[in-house]
Amino acid sequence: MSDSQYSHKLSAGGLLVALGIIYGDIGTSPLYVLKAVAGMRPITEGVILGSLSCIVWTLTLLTTVKYVLLTLRADNRGEGGIFALYALVRKNARWLLVPAIIGGSALLADGIITPPISVSSAVEGLRAIYPGINTVPIVIMILTGLFSIQHFGTKIVGNSFGPIMTGWFLMLAVLGLSWVIPHPEVLKALNPMYALKLLFGTEDGFWILGAVFLCTTGAEALYSDLGHCGRKNIQVSWMFVKTALILNYMGQGAWLLSRGGAPLADENPFYEIMPPWFLPFGIFVATLAAIIASQALISGSFTLATEAMRLSVLPKARILYPTVLKGQTYVPAVNLLLFLGCIVVTLYFKDSSNMEAAYGLAITLTMLMTTVLFSNYLLRRRVPRILVALYFVVYLSIEGGFLGANLLKIHHGGWFTLMIGGAIAAVMYLWNGGSRLKLAYTEYESLPQHLPALEALSRDQSVPKYATHLVYMTGAPFPKLIETKIVYSLFRIHPKRADVYWFIHVNVLDVPYTMEYEVTTLIPKKVFRVDFNLGFRIEPRINMFFKKVIEDMGERGEVDLLSRYDSLRTSGIAGDQRFVVLHKELSYESDLPWLDRLTIEGHFLLKKLSLSEESSFGLDTSSVTKELVPLVLSPVQDVELRRIDADHQLMSIPHSNKS
Repeated sequence: MSDSQYSHKLSAGGLLVALGIIYGDIGTSPLYVLKAVAGMRPITEGVILGSLSCIVWTLTLLTTVKYVLLTLRADNRGEGGIFALYALVRKNARWLLVPAIIGGSALLADGIITPPISVSSAVEGLRAIYPGINTVPIVIMILTGLFSIQHFGTKIVGNSFGPIMTGWFLMLAVLGLSWVIPHPEVLKALNPMYALKLLFGTEDGFWILGAVFLCTTGAEALYSDLGHCGRKNIQVSWMFVKTALILNYMGQGAWLLSRGGAPLADENPFYEIMPPWFLPFGIFVATLAAIIASQALISGSFTLATEAMRLSVLPKARILYPTVLKGQTYVPAVNLLLFLGCIVVTLYFKDSSNMEAAYGLAITLTMLMTTVLFSNYLLRRRVPRILVALYFVVYLSIEGGFLGANLLKIHHGGWFTLMIGGAIAAVMYLWNGGSRLKLAYTEYESLPQHLPALEALSRDQSVPKYATHLVYMTGAPFPKLIETKIVYSLFRIHPKRADVYWFIHVNVLDVPYTMEYEVTTLIPKKVFRVDFNLGFRIEPRINMFFKKVIEDMGERGEVDLLSRYDSLRTSGIAGDQRFVVLHKELSYESDLPWLDRLTIEGHFLLKKLSLSEESSFGLDTSSVTKELVPLVLSPVQDVELRRIDADHQLMSIPHSNKS
C-alpha cells in the first residue's frame, strides 16, 4: 500500500497508516509519564488530579489545537515538518533560518533519546516478573537489531504497523477503563481548575511540568508525517488515539490514588494496572509498540536530514531509496550516528527513569521554533494580525513555561540533548553560512560575450578534442551569466574543445516533488543551458536526467546524438559525455573578518567529510573530471610593495680594499 494513496482523502486505509506510523512516540508516552510525575516522593490526591488535569489539557491545547487543528494546515503541497514549513516562509525574512536550524537540530537530537527511553520503559516491565533483571543488554540488542535492518526499508514491516498500533491503543483504553470504572472520582481531573491549583497553588507544580510535558513530545511527528497520511486521516485518527491515551492516564491515576500517597519504588503505574495474568502479553505488546515508535522516529530523522540537505542546511550525505514508497529514504551516515547516540544514552543513563531527566528539553525548543515559523506563515496568509498575535502570545507562554520547567533538568541529564542539539546546530550554521559566503563572493561574467571564443575553440583542430558533449554544473541564476571559474577552466586551465557545450543548473524548489526542466539554446546545436527545477525531496540524479534531456532533444532535432568521430559515427554509436566538476579551495589571498573566516573554514572542513559534489549530483564518476580552482574571498587591496632597482643597489655597494 502506497503512502501517497491517502495523502488527500479520508479512508480506512489512510487511518490505518496514520495509526501505524505517526503516533509511536506520543502513543508510548503512558509507559513513563506518570512514573516520572510520581517519582520517589509521597504524592497527594491534589498532585495526582492536578497532574492528570495538566496532561489532559496539554494534549488538548498543544497536540489537538496547535498541531492537529492549526499547524497541519501549513502543508507544502502535502508535506509537513519544520523544514517544509521553513520552505514556505523563508522568502519573507532571512532570519527565519535561525528558528528552522534550532528546531531541526533539536528534533534530530530528540531522535537520539526517544528510542532508548521507549524501549527501556517497555523492557523494564520484566522487573515485575523478574525483580532485579538487568535490562540494558536486552535494550541494546533490540536497538542493534532495529538499526541494522534500516537499509532494507520498512515496507514489509510497515504493513503490520497499523494493526499492531490499533491493538496497542485498544489495550491502553481497556486497561485504563478497568481502573476508571471502579474509581470514577479520578475523572474530576478533566476540570482544568485542578491543573491551575497544582501549578499556582503548590511548590511542586512548576517542577511537575517537566514530567507532564513528556505526554506530548510526539506532537511534532503529527506534522512531520503529514505527507505520509494526509491531514484528514490524522485529524480523525487522533480522536481515537487521544481518547485511548486519556483513559490510560486516568487508569494509572486511579491506581496511584488507591495507594494513599505511598511513594513509588521500582513500580511503574503502567504495568501495575495490568492483571498479573496479562502482564507477559502486555510487556510483549508494549515492546512491539516501543520498537514501532523508534522506527517511526528513525524514518522521520532520515526525512528531516534529507530535507535539510536539499535546502543546503546540512552537508551532503549519501541518500538511498530502499523501497518504492514515496518519500522513504535511508541515510547511512544518519543511521550510524543515531545508533551510536542511542547506545551511548543506554549505557550512560541505564534506566528509563534516568533518561526521563534528559528527555523533553530539546523537543520544547522545536515546538517554540514551530510557533515562530507558523506565526510567520499565518502572516503570509494574511490572517488578521490580532489573531496571529494572540496565537503567538498564548503558545509562547505555554511552551515557555514548559521550557522553564525542562531547564531544571539540565543538571540531571538535559545537558546531553542540549550538547547534541548544539553540535548539530553548529554544523547547520557553518554549512549554510559557508554556502552563502561562497555564493556572495562568486564572480559572474556575461556568457554571450564568450560564445564567439567558445565556437572558435570548438572548430580549432589544433586543440585535442576533450569530449563530444562537455558538461559544466553552474550555479549562475540566469542563462546569460556564467561563473568566472568556468571561463577559467574552459580557456585557461586546459583549453577544452568539444562539439557540444552544456551548462546545467539545478534549482531546488520550495515544493517537494516537482520534476521539470527547461532548455535555453545559446548557439543552435552547439551551446545549451539546461535548468532542472526539482522539488526539495527529489534526489538530483543529474546523470540520468541529462541522458533523458539529450534523448528528448535528439528526437526534436535540436542536437545530434551521434559521435563526431568518423569511425564511431558510421557505426551509429552515440557521442561521449564528459562532466567537469570544479572543486573550490580557499585561496591564501582571501582577507575576511574573523567570523566569516571561521565560518568558511568550518564549511570547508565539513565539505571534506561530506559527500563529493559529483556524488551529490548523481554523476557517474567514470565520466567526471575534477578540477581545483582557487576561491578568493574579499582579496587584500592596495598591497604596499616597493620595487628596488637592483643595478642601482649593486653600484652603491662600496668595494673592499684587499690587503
